[in-house]
Amino acid sequence: MIMSDTALRISIVSPILVAMMACSSAPEQSPESPNAGRYSISQDRAPTRIVDLASIPEVIPEPLNRTGAGNRSPYTVLGKSYEVMPTEEGYNERGVASWYGEKFHGHKTSNGEVFDMFLASAAHKSLPIPSFLRVTNLDNNRNIVVRVNDRGPFHGDRVIDLSYAAAVKLGYADRGTARVQLESIVATGTSGDRAVRASNSVGNETLRVSSTGSKYVQVGAFSDLSAAQEVTSRVEEITSLPVFIRTVNTSNNKILHRVRVGPISDPGQIQRVSESVVAANLGSPYTVTE
Repeated sequence: MIMSDTALRISIVSPILVAMMACSSAPEQSPESPNAGRYSISQDRAPTRIVDLASIPEVIPEPLNRTGAGNRSPYTVLGKSYEVMPTEEGYNERGVASWYGEKFHGHKTSNGEVFDMFLASAAHKSLPIPSFLRVTNLDNNRNIVVRVNDRGPFHGDRVIDLSYAAAVKLGYADRGTARVQLESIVATGTSGDRAVRASNSVGNETLRVSSTGSKYVQVGAFSDLSAAQEVTSRVEEITSLPVFIRTVNTSNNKILHRVRVGPISDPGQIQRVSESVVAANLGSPYTVTE
């Protein structure tokens, strides 16, 4: 039986409290829930300590060896049946994200891992778990990569429940929800040399990354060279670091021009460059390692 950290929550708070409480999608357990009494906190909330953005580890997609844990399909929650997708490849969706935190911290997720609200993870109703997603906050263009290892949210029209840390990095932890874009990331190969296929506006792009290589901030990938050159010029105005275009032929025979900054070894500098790119409205940057 699936034991979801976000599975069986129903909202009993007022609209005012929704805006004030930590996670607007993490209300009390229903009386008939098999998880009733499992949590020592009846209402979800943010941690008492301030979370430093620099302390949140970056999620680097890696090849996965999935088991059946958390992937039974179909499964039923609160009388509704859900199907688990056979693959996450090509998944791309826009919707509302919520977050969950202290109430579920330290408890097992749907695939048996322990939920840590200080790591960038997520719960999704139908993606195979574990899997990786790039999540972009459409209200501020911040984006991060998260590891999906739980089921949910089973509340309203939410498409994903992010960990508190992920919500902090995306800038909506104080609001409870945000409009987001979800894009699947699929890693193949060995841990030292792997390919990452990511959905984007110009099709599935394949990036070669390495856990031990140099890090770059990728500002964007463009099918039009002149657009890539224009973005490069604008990025050069906001950083003294090298900005360059790497042109590649993708797996589906499309030419992409990637605008990158780096190499950068300091995680803090990577964060600053990314924030500057977002503030200048130049796209949704993310870190690649090669």
